Amino acid sequence: MPKTKEKYGGISSDAVRAKTGKGWEEWLQVLDGEHAQKMPHQQIAQLLSDKYNVTDWWSQMVTVGYEQARGLRAVHQKANGYSANASKTFNAPLRDLYAACADEATRAKWLGKKKHSLSKATPNKSLRIGWGKDNATRVDFNLYAKGETKSMIQVQHEKLESAAEVEQMKTYWKGALGKLGKLIET
Repeated sequence: MPKTKEKYGGISSDAVRAKTGKGWEEWLQVLDGEHAQKMPHQQIAQLLSDKYNVTDWWSQMVTVGYEQARGLRAVHQKANGYSANASKTFNAPLRDLYAACADEATRAKWLGKKKHSLSKATPNKSLRIGWGKDNATRVDFNLYAKGETKSMIQVQHEKLESAAEVEQMKTYWKGALGKLGKLIET
């Protein structure tokens, strides 16, 4: 049995215990006893919900953590591929951040020549773009006000093909968000 650690799925054992009543070591033992290594993701989550009264969101989180702990799922891997995340806080109001993301010409300045197309936008809140050839991957931008003159963006790039591509895109997004900051910060 692999050694347990304090964090799986990006969540600490203390946080899991606070919300579910058990820490990672306990959940790994419980799920091993249920032979969860042989179950698909949804069946594990349903078991947690039905038999152990874990809320839907925490059932998913415990399932992902279990799958990672037992080598059934790689870090950053989701059902539809891999996912890369990045975030940055800017010394700029939310409206300026949103404008730089929503306007095609401005977006091209910080994203570069990468092929992308805006598919959904909620003013001052979120945007979704299709990315790459035939919009094969998806990027979600979630925007938050951090006061009148500060704002934050969280980027989630989904449907990536591998852990190596996750690392490549994390580097890309760090650079792109740096460029975005230069455009909007005063």
